[in-house]
Order: sequence, then structure tokens, then C-alpha cells
Amino acid sequence: MSVRDSEQSRVNAKQATAMGPLAIVCGGGAFPAAVADAVRRRGREVILFALRGFADAASIQQYPHQWIYLGAVGRVIRLMKQKGCRDVMFVGAVYRPRLRDIRLDWTTIRWMPAYIRVARHGDDQLLSNIAMLFGNMGMRVRGIQEVAPELLIPVGALGRHRPSAAEEAEIMLGRRALQALGPLDVGQAAVVVGGRVVAVEAAEGTAAMLARVAEIKRSGRVIAAARAGVLVKAPKPGQDRRIDLPAIGVDTVKQAAAAGLAGIAVEAGGTIAADANALVRAADEAGLFLLGFEPDAETIR
Repeated sequence: MSVRDSEQSRVNAKQATAMGPLAIVCGGGAFPAAVADAVRRRGREVILFALRGFADAASIQQYPHQWIYLGAVGRVIRLMKQKGCRDVMFVGAVYRPRLRDIRLDWTTIRWMPAYIRVARHGDDQLLSNIAMLFGNMGMRVRGIQEVAPELLIPVGALGRHRPSAAEEAEIMLGRRALQALGPLDVGQAAVVVGGRVVAVEAAEGTAAMLARVAEIKRSGRVIAAARAGVLVKAPKPGQDRRIDLPAIGVDTVKQAAAAGLAGIAVEAGGTIAADANALVRAADEAGLFLLGFEPDAETIR
């Protein structure tokens, strides 16, 4: 490391210390730990606030953490501030709970009328309002692009395999489908096979959607080659990109391969990968292409 690089590292470390620890509200899956590791590599401490019933206990034990209940917003924010946190981010899978499963405190109870109103309009507005609630109580809600941009998929083909011209056309069709369905608060993924949109992600999630595609192909309702079609993932148009970005991992590659797809295309800079190297290795081994496409709205009107 050069003297200049060493000095820059010291400056970055000072800045990270001055910002205080980052609070990470953790849902399920591997992504909370991946984000925590990436933030630590940048010299900033983290404190994980793990949602009971969602977060994976084994994956968060190595970090400073607190277990919290969904719905105890006031208590959670007080805890964050007591520990010196002023920035917060939300990472991991959280499915919409039933009201009886939420532990309410007075802050949340006062917010419930607004919750009920926005809940009718879908997850996007609900998540944005949760972020607004934290902001109104003095917390700065951060997105992964601010604290760990290296976890976002870059532009271009990753790995050995490349999409054909026909597959590029299928990618564009999938993008158009997601662009059209986004305002309806449908999912963040679609599957295109043989020039047709054969599946769109809904409440079941990407894994269940891909299992459905595999069954559709096995049943003969879609006639295609043994390895054909593409999974397309992208954020919904207009969504708050600080929260709920789409994610892919090794399991996604395995599920796409099991569904007989030829590849995966995701919006670059708008899709998270916990371990990009493992993801590329898995795609290469499965014979799938993996592509990050430019988020150019002009091309998908």
C-alpha cells in the first residue's frame, strides 16, 4: 500500500468512527451477515437488530446484536440511539405478518391507523412509510448503495457464458413485463421462455416461482429446449431503493438450473449478491449465463 493509500485508509477509518455504528435491522437469509461484513471491511462498526421469527440466529452470533420484536418500533429506536446508532438499514426477508403476531409498543400503536391505510396499497408504500417513521424519530435510513455498494451486481456479463440474441430479446421482454407490473406492486422477477412471459413473481417469492416454472415445463404446457428461458429480476419502478432491493445467490442459480433456464439477468446496481464470486462459480458450473443490465428506462418503455 502506498503512503497516499495508507493516509486515505486512515481518513476513511476516522470518518467511519465519527459516523458511529450502523444499525442493521435483520430479516431472514444470508444477506444481513454479508452486509455486516462489507460494512466492517470499510472500517465501520455494526450492531444487528435481529427480528424474532425471521433472522437466522446462527448467522448473526458473531456480531454485536439485539433480538427485537416486529412492532416494537419505539423501543427499537431507543435501543439504537442508546448504542450510538444514528444510521439504520433494513436487510433480509420479512413476510407481511398477521396483526396478532406483532408486539406493539405505544409508538407503533399511534402509527397503526396510518399502517392500516397504507397496507391496503401494497408493500412498497408500507415499507416507505416504515422508513419515514424511523426518519421522523431521528434515524437516517440508509440503502446498501450507500454503505456497501460492492454487494450490488455490476453491469455486464459475469462468468463464462453469454446470452444469445434470442435470449437478449427475452431479457428485454422480461424487463418490459416488470416495468408494466411494478405500479401494481407485483413482484420483482419474471421468467420468459420461448418469447413468452410464463411466470411473474408474486407473494410466493422467487424460489417458489421457479419451482412453478419447472412444473410448467415438465407438464408440457411450455414447449422448449432442455435449457431455455431466462429469469429477470429488477426493482419495481419508483420503489424506495433504500429498502427491499431484489437479491440473488447460489440458491437462485440452482433453482434456475432446476427450472431448465438458460440464464439470469438482473438490473445492475439494483440487485444484491451476498457472495458474487460464489454466484459466478455456480452459474459457470450450471452452464447458465449471468448478466447485469443497465437500468435504462428509455429502452423499456
